[in-house]
Amino acid sequence: MNKIEIKAVFFDIDGTLVSFETHQVPQSTIEALDALRQKGIKVVIATGRPLHDINNLGDLEFDGYITANGAYCVTKDKELLHNNLISTESKEKLLEYLKINPFPCLFVTEGESFSNYIDEQVISINKMVNLPAPAIAPVERVLECDIFQIDAFIDAKEEKFLIDNILTDCEGNRWHPAFVDLNVKGNNKATGIEAFLKHYNIKQEQTMAFGDGGNDISMLEYVALGVAMGNANDEVKAKADFVTLSVDDQGISHALKHFDIV
Repeated sequence: MNKIEIKAVFFDIDGTLVSFETHQVPQSTIEALDALRQKGIKVVIATGRPLHDINNLGDLEFDGYITANGAYCVTKDKELLHNNLISTESKEKLLEYLKINPFPCLFVTEGESFSNYIDEQVISINKMVNLPAPAIAPVERVLECDIFQIDAFIDAKEEKFLIDNILTDCEGNRWHPAFVDLNVKGNNKATGIEAFLKHYNIKQEQTMAFGDGGNDISMLEYVALGVAMGNANDEVKAKADFVTLSVDDQGISHALKHFDIV
């Protein structure tokens, strides 16, 4: 691939910036991010986490945050660039379905997340990403809140049934077999990137992204240079332009140096 001028780099968090082993950002990544910013390159988060659950980046500075898989996007100054709410109709249909087929759901709002109930699987996943167990609230509360994302703890088969029959205006973004992030259809990390490029007047061919999960595929395909982490699964790697080393093996630094960006 010929050298390209990069003006913005987008980063997933869990498994990309942050190690699942240490729950920290490797020092080599911290130095690489600093080098990008010193060159005037925009550095933007692109995560499935809501903004209020980004608790593992220390004092690192970013130019913006694509959160909830693109459903809620803000600049570093918290200027709202884009949001996309799950419809009242979908929320009502899901409530009826949960009465008959209950499973844990995490409902994401602008300021907090809450769950209808939690089980050992929910606790295990939260430990994996170093988050406390979510608060529990009556599920009817979703009708009173603006919901950006629903994290449903179901397998891929039930996800398909749910989207085909209940949440027909939503789609799934999955990075773990135990649960799926449900967002408004057509909404993903790539659409979040579009909002940032428009805001900063940056061209699509001047972009790069790093990711490791299924919910990163849309942005890896959208940017000019999509990089899969070495710890990504084969499906993600197949969609990337380049596969770097793992998050724990200086993968981000390796790729940026490989393409002579830093």
